[in-house]
Amino acid sequence: MKRTKVSGIILSLSLAMGVLAGCGGEDAGGTGDEAIKIGANLELSGGAASYGQSIMEGMELAIEEINKDGINGKKLEIEKYDNKSDAAEATTGALKLITQEKVDVIVGAATSTNTLAQVDIANENKVPLITPTGTNETITVKDGKVNDYVFRTCFIDPFQGTVAANFAKEQFKAKTAAVYIDSSSDYSKGLAAAFKKAFTDGGGKIVAEEAFVQKDTDFQSTLTRIKKANPDFVFVPAFYEEVGLVLKQGREIGLDVPFMGGDGWDSPKLLEIAGAESLENTFITNHYSSGDPAENIQKFVSAFKEKYKDKSPDAFAALGYDTAYFIADAVKRAGDNPTPEKIKEALADTDGLDLVSGKLTIDENHNPIKAAAILKYENGKQIFETNIKP
Repeated sequence: MKRTKVSGIILSLSLAMGVLAGCGGEDAGGTGDEAIKIGANLELSGGAASYGQSIMEGMELAIEEINKDGINGKKLEIEKYDNKSDAAEATTGALKLITQEKVDVIVGAATSTNTLAQVDIANENKVPLITPTGTNETITVKDGKVNDYVFRTCFIDPFQGTVAANFAKEQFKAKTAAVYIDSSSDYSKGLAAAFKKAFTDGGGKIVAEEAFVQKDTDFQSTLTRIKKANPDFVFVPAFYEEVGLVLKQGREIGLDVPFMGGDGWDSPKLLEIAGAESLENTFITNHYSSGDPAENIQKFVSAFKEKYKDKSPDAFAALGYDTAYFIADAVKRAGDNPTPEKIKEALADTDGLDLVSGKLTIDENHNPIKAAAILKYENGKQIFETNIKP
């Protein structure tokens, strides 16, 4: 099954590149009219649907606000594509958005694997690609070379994994840790590698390394092995569907040490799956907290709740919102004829843009320089703990 899926991805990518051969350049994307078209290639269904839907909600709120005044006489428009939480579908979506919909910019995907499936298409056709939440390091830089047309508005895996390792050592004085990853996820492997390096560099010892794959539902035998290793701390950098079951089954066998993960935990579904009791003594690194009292954050939270029937915005919604403003700022600075090429150049020059998830400056590797938030779960709710600067 796995080999078939990978072959399908490669075949789709090959077809995409073949169809697009000779179509690269400024003519590949862009409407040439008074609207700036944003292709939203997101996980609107499937296993990561919660992420994609939140990003879309944040983007739609931001674009409503931006379009009240417009940008140099232009409006932003969204063209949606549901990649169904599948890398081959994400590749197909990028192809359709560029060749048929003539978008100026692509936003997505939510996950690293589905974003990586679009990188070559964006570069080949010179259409900017921005992932709000894909944190794998190779999305923007591969083999030491920057992907010219690819950006992100979230921090990267090494930073997130390092923050988690330092938090384990400083907050809990942890000397030993277990790492339990989703081996089918680039995101999970990236965070785990950074965590292990930072934890062992600081004198800690990894006493158990285990793995599962997406859609697994029975984790008890593996969790029993982890418990026997007697770790002070368990790091599970994975997505909410499996994490919820890992936490629930881990607590059931008496594995009561602190658990921690990354932004992949951030979904209301996590509480539904794990239950509030299993979430006690767990922590995540994240891009923002709705409980942060900063004025711009509380203004965003109020506007989001008003639009979405008192729903509280998670970090994915915040980064979707910020990504729309990141594009709007670049379009404004790109001048009267904001082609995809000019928008790309303006995105790369972004410096000190004030957003909900922090003040955004893009570095030479097209990654943002900004702080991470540490959140803890208490009675089923996320509580803002602290901010950690790079």
